[in-house]
Amino acid sequence: MGYSSTRRVVYLGLATGLALGLHIFEGLIPMPTDLVVPGFKLGLANIVTLYVVMNFGTRDAVTVSILRTVLGSLLSGTFMTVTFFFSFSGGLASAIVMGLLYRYASRFFSMLGISLVGAVTHNVAQLLVASWVIQTVGIFAYLPYMLFFALPTGAFVGLVTGQVNKYYSFQRS
Repeated sequence: MGYSSTRRVVYLGLATGLALGLHIFEGLIPMPTDLVVPGFKLGLANIVTLYVVMNFGTRDAVTVSILRTVLGSLLSGTFMTVTFFFSFSGGLASAIVMGLLYRYASRFFSMLGISLVGAVTHNVAQLLVASWVIQTVGIFAYLPYMLFFALPTGAFVGLVTGQVNKYYSFQRS
């Protein structure tokens, strides 16, 4: 039996609020990596995205990701800027890919693997937007540097999400 619609909306609202809080908190953390990889973030909100994928499905994870990036950009004053489009495209693409992997290939991929693929997808989507904005694919030379920082944080996200889900997965009733 599935969630009641009210219960589902409450859980997804809480997930969106938590993802937004993590998004804003992360924006306040000064990153020493900005000298090497400008705009690098830890991706803590992706813990919530992956958790929603596991407990509610891809569609709901995409909704939470969209709401997080839109509301986060409105609160930070970056809505409809290049920064917003980087965040939006990366979040949307990674939520979709992680959701598809979880649904169709979770017997081949652990949470760690799904999160790592999500981190790579996030970076590739951002570079696709950047290459469109600056009209060159040369920006993809930046990918190894991005992945150098994104893969450890993607691993962290996968490990944390697996542990959180182990102890706090929602019971469908």
